[in-house]
Amino acid sequence: MEIKIGIQNVNREIVLESEQTADEVADIVAKAMNGGAELRLADSKGRHVIVPSNVLGYVEIGAEESRRVGFGAL
Repeated sequence: MEIKIGIQNVNREIVLESEQTADEVADIVAKAMNGGAELRLADSKGRHVIVPSNVLGYVEIGAEESRRVGFGAL
């Protein structure tokens, strides 16, 4: 699932692919926003992203869907 993190006063957003569910990511974000010092997420390649919670602008959690392969028409 794709996660986009917007940071205050920064033009670029952080984009990462995660194997966590949308609910798990939402819980982690909620804990960071409600008194946590940082938002800490891991991507599907094992890298970690750490953002101080006081500079978070938004977190967009993508829909959980399987990847499509090929050039089939719908």
